Amino acid sequence: MARKERPLEGEDGPLRRFATALRRLRHEAGSPPYRELASRAHYSVATLSGAASGRRLPSLDVTLSYVRACGGDVREWEGRWHAVAAQLAAAGAPEPEEVTGENGTHGTPYVGLAAFRTEDADLFFGRERLVEDLLASLARQRVVALVGASGAGKSSVLHAGLLPRLSAQSPPTAVRVLTPGPHPLDRVRHALDAHAADGGELVLVVDQFEEVFTVCADPGERAGCIDALIAQARRPASRCRVVLGLRADFYGHCTRYAALVEVLRQGQVLVGPMSAAELRRAVVEPARRGGLTVEGALQATLVAHAHGQVGALPLLSHALLETWRRRRGAALTLDGFHAAGGFEGALAQSAETLHTSLSVRQQRLAQQIFVHLIALGEGTQDTKRPVAREELNQDADTATVLARAARLRLLTLDDGRVELTHEALIRAWPRLRGWLTDDRERLRLHRRLTDAARAWEALGRDPGALYRGTRLDLARDLAATRTTGLSAAERAFLEASTAAEAAAGNAARRRARRLRTLVGLLAALVVVAGAATTNAVRAEDEVTRQRNDAVAQNLADSAPDLANTEPGLAVQLGLTAYRLAPTTKTRDSLASTLMTATPAHAKEVLALAYRPDGGQLATTSGDHTARLWRMHGTDAPVAEATLGGHGDDVRCAAYRPDGRALATGAADGSVRLWDAADPSRPAPLASLTGQGGDVRSLAYGPDGRTLAISGADGSVGLWDVADPARPALLARLAGHRDAVRSVAFSPDGRTLASAGEDRTVRLTDVADPRRPEPLAVLEGHDIAVFSVAFAPDGHTLAAAGGGRTSIRLWNVTDPRRPAPLAVLAGHTDVVGSVVFSPDGRTLASASDDRTVRVWSVARPAHPGLMTTLTGHLTAVSSVAFSPDGAVLASAGFDGTVRLAGTDQARVIAGACAHTGPRITRAQWSAHLPYVDYSPPCGGMEQGSAGVSGR
Repeated sequence: MARKERPLEGEDGPLRRFATALRRLRHEAGSPPYRELASRAHYSVATLSGAASGRRLPSLDVTLSYVRACGGDVREWEGRWHAVAAQLAAAGAPEPEEVTGENGTHGTPYVGLAAFRTEDADLFFGRERLVEDLLASLARQRVVALVGASGAGKSSVLHAGLLPRLSAQSPPTAVRVLTPGPHPLDRVRHALDAHAADGGELVLVVDQFEEVFTVCADPGERAGCIDALIAQARRPASRCRVVLGLRADFYGHCTRYAALVEVLRQGQVLVGPMSAAELRRAVVEPARRGGLTVEGALQATLVAHAHGQVGALPLLSHALLETWRRRRGAALTLDGFHAAGGFEGALAQSAETLHTSLSVRQQRLAQQIFVHLIALGEGTQDTKRPVAREELNQDADTATVLARAARLRLLTLDDGRVELTHEALIRAWPRLRGWLTDDRERLRLHRRLTDAARAWEALGRDPGALYRGTRLDLARDLAATRTTGLSAAERAFLEASTAAEAAAGNAARRRARRLRTLVGLLAALVVVAGAATTNAVRAEDEVTRQRNDAVAQNLADSAPDLANTEPGLAVQLGLTAYRLAPTTKTRDSLASTLMTATPAHAKEVLALAYRPDGGQLATTSGDHTARLWRMHGTDAPVAEATLGGHGDDVRCAAYRPDGRALATGAADGSVRLWDAADPSRPAPLASLTGQGGDVRSLAYGPDGRTLAISGADGSVGLWDVADPARPALLARLAGHRDAVRSVAFSPDGRTLASAGEDRTVRLTDVADPRRPEPLAVLEGHDIAVFSVAFAPDGHTLAAAGGGRTSIRLWNVTDPRRPAPLAVLAGHTDVVGSVVFSPDGRTLASASDDRTVRVWSVARPAHPGLMTTLTGHLTAVSSVAFSPDGAVLASAGFDGTVRLAGTDQARVIAGACAHTGPRITRAQWSAHLPYVDYSPPCGGMEQGSAGVSGR
């Protein structure tokens, strides 16, 4: 009989209620003794009984093991654990505190999203080598550009690395720091004038130099600022040096200015990802300075997440800050990290905390404020956009939103400006990405209206700066639908534009008559000056070609964003872009807009599997079901059946090679076999248990008699399923030190590949599945390996994970001596699924970076990227080719399945069949304001879209 537990002590609170719920769960399971629970959970009796003691919150792993041992709902308890952890953290340390370290009292040891300031130099670690390189380059060159991706830590290197070193020189070097803002030339002149008055050596640091291209709307002022900076530094006897902090995706913008090209050629310092040792210093040293320790498991987790990820530093810093707030005594722990939401989830959790704390009206204001603080990318990623405080409403609700966002370090309020603390928020907060995605074109129109109203005010309300024609029509439509989103200045600008339009009719007609006269005169001159005309035409053709290229690239960026809301318009814009400039980017954009998108599940779709005849597709989901869909090429799938019975997320599915049986595996450790002979009425055959935790992958052998099952316990089970109604365990493969995420049989069935979170792929001889023999271990991945696939000829193996070596190809012709072939680089996040096409000439990969990439692997030692497909709103979880190779299916955490034809020439040729209503003149003007109206479809399919200027 189970020993009776001691009564819970202490006051009622989240911790005591959590322990009470655990005890109730054990009681509902029949009150098994803790010794029995320990044998099931693989934790000691003391650990499990302590979990339900109410004295402290057990770790997440202990909690879930306790729950599994009692037969509870793991997903429900994981959410409950996070909620309690958040409550305890909020009650314990909601605001930054003072900590005392070896250098006296200091604030928080981590700065979160904010860049390190000069006064934070004693907390700035890991970039010492980069700072030395920057100083050495500045000693050689008078103008130096520090170039790196968003989130690489450029501002921190400048403020907390470079500036303190310059100040420590003897004699100290004078330093002036500025950001360009909307009027960069004025700021540069002010800094240089102050230097002229002071004399002496000066280093002028221009942080966030990309604002010259994103915030400054005047091309003349932009060029003047650049010329002033370079000329001042390079004039004879100059005592001024210049350092530019530049985001890497604006590198191309700089190449349009000859002076900047020279700077980038001679004086650039690149900011790359930090090494593992540097990351460990950045994590550990600030804590040590504050008298704190960082748990070893937390160090390893953080370094693994950030290693090789050049833009991950803001997420790392924010996760550390939130983990510090949830510290246990003087220790930062892995449990505190999980309670904060994890690596990316910590930032999203902070932002959601802000959102839920606001009233409904304040939430609407928050949406307007945050999108107003973002410059939408034109061929680049979206960037933060500082605005003056007076641009925002002055009411109490707006002040409340700004104050709470600043307290959570999501916004920075400084010098009368409001801005996002870091652009990482754009990538990491799903709600903000949704706001930007849902109505991106409206946001672009609103942003243009804001800039136009500001320019009008700056010019003393010059009538020449008012809107007219199509721009005014679009702005009026915007005002009619979203009046509350316009500021007083924007409304005044619209009213003045409307009044000017009403008074300008006669003047416009007079101008038209004069223009016709001028055109006639020019035509006569053209006849006389034939040779000059030929040269002019050539020049105009070149200008038109360059303009068309630029327009096409912008359309290629924006068209996929419209595919979820206006698919017909998206296809026409994508087709126009491709006809203007048939590049790889425009082709991929068009192919992405032509993908068939089907909402497949209410929650994330986790896996895909085609039936071998191609007539059916199985999908699995976090809604605890699998679904079967009737397929016909890229037509929208038709639902045929829903498979239930699992008690948790359904992770994987696999058809038997004859298509008459289907296996599904779930996070509750169960595997179910289904009779799929009648595809509309699948029937359960058997249920397999004993894998030992979350089932992550299934694979049938080529003869259909053996089923491989892998999961969280690090083993692979081989089952005899020749009679699927009576499966039997044949053998269990050990060797992996962590969860096994993927298994695959070679085409001849003699070799099994297994991929694990221990960063290895293992090859096992399973010719006799009762007596498997290890063959080889493949290493080299930076982090976990999530997917493996054999090529149809059996000679090549693809393995996918994350980091710099996200996809690796191996020659496994001799599975005892596999040899590396190539590394496929290009994805910017974890790759969770890879699959070869039926002919083995291409490989498809699905990634958390929301893309599907298709690679040419006809020569595996020399692979090449063929296509990049976008469209999924969140991470892409799985990818599969149809058995005939004509369709590529992908599934994502956005709950959709997307289908793309693999014959791109044929897909593009038939694009006009998917457009719906022809693009209107107003839509054309909004997206192609400098190109003649020439719809790509609707009777004009064979024409060239917009090859002439207006």
